[in-house]
Amino acid sequence: MPLYLCADCGGSKTSVVICDEHGTVLGRAFGGPSNFAYLSVEAFTSAVSLTISDALKTCITPPSVDPVSLPPIPGLIEAAWFGVSGVDSDSALSTITKVLSSLLALPVGPKLLVGNDTQLLAAPLRIHLELSSVVTVVAGTGSIAVSFESVNGELKELGRAGGWGWILGDAGGGFHVGQEAVRQVLREGDKASVTASPLFHSPFITSILNAFSVTEVPEILSALYVADPHPSSARVDGPPHTQIPREKRLSSLAPLVFKAAFDDSDPLALNILRTAAEAIASEIALLLGERNDVSTKVFKAQSSLISFGGSLAGVPAYRQFILDALANWGHIFAAVEFVDDAATVGAKGLATSFKTAIP
Repeated sequence: MPLYLCADCGGSKTSVVICDEHGTVLGRAFGGPSNFAYLSVEAFTSAVSLTISDALKTCITPPSVDPVSLPPIPGLIEAAWFGVSGVDSDSALSTITKVLSSLLALPVGPKLLVGNDTQLLAAPLRIHLELSSVVTVVAGTGSIAVSFESVNGELKELGRAGGWGWILGDAGGGFHVGQEAVRQVLREGDKASVTASPLFHSPFITSILNAFSVTEVPEILSALYVADPHPSSARVDGPPHTQIPREKRLSSLAPLVFKAAFDDSDPLALNILRTAAEAIASEIALLLGERNDVSTKVFKAQSSLISFGGSLAGVPAYRQFILDALANWGHIFAAVEFVDDAATVGAKGLATSFKTAIP
């Protein structure tokens, strides 16, 4: 029985789904982060291979208790589709394709599809047959927006915006939300210093202070900039935030912001998320062009689909903030989708495409 594998490789986790030719899911596994921009080739390969090996355990006869060794037996995997965050250049794509080809013993070609993780989010275009263009948006730990056009059933990438990583912003993603939270909390502290009035430590502000094991807002800076822990260090006696890299000190604040905003209606947290939503909406708008832009690479939202993925975009209220910002600029999409399991959608879509392909 031919198997079809799809891997969604992101900044927080790796998700692998394997299905049969009928789209029935036979294997599934989750692994560690596999954003190619942040990892060495060896670290990326390790994360992906371990997750694939786990997913294959229930796909062989008899099922295995231990991870299945790679490459798998010839013919076991008919085709594979990898959506990898951080693959943003031809050289990165070439490097990673060779690695994955060797890992699965699949030749480079039509049976091995490798691209940015946004490609997996274009799958809903298959059910919106009246539309031929889509903007896919990942808003998770990081963020990126990519536009595609469907030409004779094949996706053609038209443009991309964002996806620059945590240092440069990743607009609207977890890094950016955490970064904006610290900025706005520090700003509130600055205001208090100017007015000579004490800063009100709301439950939200207190949660941010607690995340850095400090009691006053100015102390956040020194806590945030403490050097990253050394990879070989076994130190466990310092505050929790010193045990994780600086970028995760920011992205780990996102759940605190979302809780305060949507559970507690905290005005500062709501403003942080509106600011982040407007930032990613600006990236999306770039792909739609100016009002009178006649480029063949831009299209109108009114005749297109927007398809979201990622943990932050999975929160309906935050997704609506992004759509509201776009609407304020005149960009109202004909259809909106959220893909909550890109690996499953990708695996089933891959099986369907091979099943219906003309020999």
